[in-house]
Amino acid sequence: MPFILGVTGGIGSGKSAATQWFESQGIHVVDADIVAREIVAPGQAALAAIQQTFGDWVLLADGSLDRRALREHIFQDPAARQQLEKITHPAIRQSIIQQLQQAQSPYVILVSPLLFESNQHQLVQHSLLIDVDEATQIQRASQRDGHSIEHIQQIIAAQMPRHQKQQLANDIVLNNGSLDALYQQLKVLHLAYLQRAEHAV
Repeated sequence: MPFILGVTGGIGSGKSAATQWFESQGIHVVDADIVAREIVAPGQAALAAIQQTFGDWVLLADGSLDRRALREHIFQDPAARQQLEKITHPAIRQSIIQQLQQAQSPYVILVSPLLFESNQHQLVQHSLLIDVDEATQIQRASQRDGHSIEHIQQIIAAQMPRHQKQQLANDIVLNNGSLDALYQQLKVLHLAYLQRAEHAV
């Protein structure tokens, strides 16, 4: 098993920019959000279980998952959220482990917005938090997604508080500035991770 780095951060923190930079250095990235979409694709066991649990209304006409309807449903009903997580979390975890084991790069990254909340940090040896202040988070996320400030604040409120993530993370990169400033910080960490990966073998 290669050395595994977990990368996390709240909405608008710049996780994607960071992981794209790591990918440009030849590091394999497993994205928990992409895995979460793959396991509920048509024909997958998790999608059939969701349909069985919640009813046919969770499917669109083409047989794919109606994400928006399901998201709104679980947002209003914590019990439904727990039911959904019981179905999806084990399947996501299994797929992530499989992909991490198959990685061929010097070390491998698991990027997940819920690294700590969903216990995915148990799958990694080291964690990196891409950190940003809330005002910058709101500004970036509203520009990128066109969501209202209120909606973004709800998403932030639903995630683990920033100070808690700071306590749990092994490394923290503050991403309030330019992309160049982010990359400079990542370069230093990348060299350290390469060294750790070498010694981990």
